[in-house]
Amino acid sequence: MTTLLTIVLLITAFFVGMNMWTRRLTRDGLKRVPQLGDIVLVNGGSIHYVEKGDPSKQTIVMIHGLTGQLQHFTYALVDILADDYHIIAVDRPGCGYSTRDSADLGRLPEQARMIQEFLDTKDISDAVLVGHSLGGAVSLAMALEHPDKTKALALLAPLTQKMATPPQVFKPLGIRIEWLRSLMGNTIAVPLAAKTAPHTLSIVFDPEPAPKDFLDRAGGALGLRPSAFITGSQDVVGIDESIDAQMARYAELTVPGGILYGAQDAILSPQKQGEPMKPFGLTSDTIDKAGHMILITAPDACAAFIRRITEAARVEATNKTV
Repeated sequence: MTTLLTIVLLITAFFVGMNMWTRRLTRDGLKRVPQLGDIVLVNGGSIHYVEKGDPSKQTIVMIHGLTGQLQHFTYALVDILADDYHIIAVDRPGCGYSTRDSADLGRLPEQARMIQEFLDTKDISDAVLVGHSLGGAVSLAMALEHPDKTKALALLAPLTQKMATPPQVFKPLGIRIEWLRSLMGNTIAVPLAAKTAPHTLSIVFDPEPAPKDFLDRAGGALGLRPSAFITGSQDVVGIDESIDAQMARYAELTVPGGILYGAQDAILSPQKQGEPMKPFGLTSDTIDKAGHMILITAPDACAAFIRRITEAARVEATNKTV
């Protein structure tokens, strides 16, 4: 009995220690990456967003990927485009400083609904959607559900097809039991993420180097919070539960646009994820010697791509009205 009690006390002490470490990392992350914008309540949570540029110009809405935050766009792209467009970058529901109330809201249609509801409160009905990675899948869901409110799709390294398994770096997120997500998120997940961050970033950015200021300027420190792990896990499961139904609807896609990948993307294959979208009206191009995080490593090329897609959509819309 004494041995058993000792083991229980040691395990308890371990988890208490991990929780204290997690709390410290969370406080540090919030201090290093403060809230940049405003928050709007929507059904099921809230959307945190940053807005820049003239609202009378074409609106471009930017949606980040898995375990990310809007700072992936404010890192460079927002400023590059803000002189010519009205830019809104959002934290996806549950990410950054946005919130969501339940795990089922990680499904693609629900994330799309919440972001569209936010755009409706802003009276935005003709947005060009710039979605990166998982944000690309959410953008496609918005275009399928609200083609009348989506002017074009300019997708950066998007997830479009079901994968047999998540990319290796994201496999630890594939937890389907909510209490286990919460336990891990509040104990071992965040300290482990902090310790392995350099290795993780090297994989995500491969073959390019991760910028040294990623944790601060790109908001990476916000990922060192229990909510970030829990949301990421819900997202991985939500994708698996909803991507098949979304793929079955691609033939309904009427919104014009295109896709841009890094040719050496180590997370999502341009051949497996981009090429299959060509029959549905989306172009697919690549940037040579670039990886998955092109919105940070190749912002000028991404901005040129977004401008091209936006201008083509403007010309198409004008021709339809003539």
